[in-house]
Amino acid sequence: MSAPSHAPEAAEPVDSEPGATASGRSDADNRSLRQIAWQRLRRDKVAMVSGLVVVLLILAAIFAPFLVKLFGHPPTQFHQDLIDPSRRVPYLDPENPDAGIDRWGGISSDHLLGVEPTTGRDLFSRILHGAQISLLVAFLATLVCVALGTLLGIIAGYMGGWVDTVISRAMDIFLAFPLMLFAIALVGVIPEGVLGLSGNGLRIGVIVFIIGFFNWPYIARIVRGQTLALREREFVEAAKSLGASNRHILFKEILPNLVTPIIVYSTLLIPTNILFEAALSFLGVGINPPTPSWGKMLSEAVPFYQTAPYFIIFPGLAIFITVLAFNLFGDGLRDAFDPRTSD
Repeated sequence: MSAPSHAPEAAEPVDSEPGATASGRSDADNRSLRQIAWQRLRRDKVAMVSGLVVVLLILAAIFAPFLVKLFGHPPTQFHQDLIDPSRRVPYLDPENPDAGIDRWGGISSDHLLGVEPTTGRDLFSRILHGAQISLLVAFLATLVCVALGTLLGIIAGYMGGWVDTVISRAMDIFLAFPLMLFAIALVGVIPEGVLGLSGNGLRIGVIVFIIGFFNWPYIARIVRGQTLALREREFVEAAKSLGASNRHILFKEILPNLVTPIIVYSTLLIPTNILFEAALSFLGVGINPPTPSWGKMLSEAVPFYQTAPYFIIFPGLAIFITVLAFNLFGDGLRDAFDPRTSD
């Protein structure tokens, strides 16, 4: 980039553009990429609202035990006195069993979202604790996926040759792998007490490993393509001419320029992982009961969709809102960092 020209002191500009600086450049030209992206993101109301929803969901999951103490009941506590034993759904009036059943599950100030059929467990508490499982699995799996994909993608793109060929063929193999069938088979047959883990801790670890380890090719392809373009840039050539090692060039020169696409792709990968965990729990090979899980709650709600529709609506809405918020926020980030987007 050429240095800014300096005009003589006596020759001051007559018609200067609004916002122009003394060097003749506008304020917009002096903004960093992060400042430009933040201003674009602030103008995107949908992305900002979605980001706020994402933050609230994360806070609700973190402080779920505190919120349950304030507004609900323990997620594993049964309230059989609220359930009609013959129909297995909540009474319309627990004080008067002859009044019939409540199709909306006894929603009240004591049970904000009603209670589950059969068990009478508080639905509000179970949805909050289910958010902990879904977000924990999604974030950890995304972290594993991004770490593997970034490392292998940047190596393949920079090294080229046989290294690129081997990693690219590995991507093709992993992309063709029947992930859902493999996850069902592995989670269903894994023994207890592996690596000191057991119960749901072991299941969460296995699910995180499966999602993260077998989904890395998606982000690796993005990182590889970006690296192929960056390795030809002047700053990389300058680092080579100064004798910088490949490790320095990869992690000090190229990787910082890949942060933006990695962040954007991560926000779009998280909702996919949430759906994957919910699908496994729905099929009965995810989190073991009585630990709450959105997918398991949907599975248990299927027999009651006619007599107690609320039981399938609320967990479904939790999944829908969470996935939609992450997707819209990810779309907003992608547009904000896209250099082709007009200010």
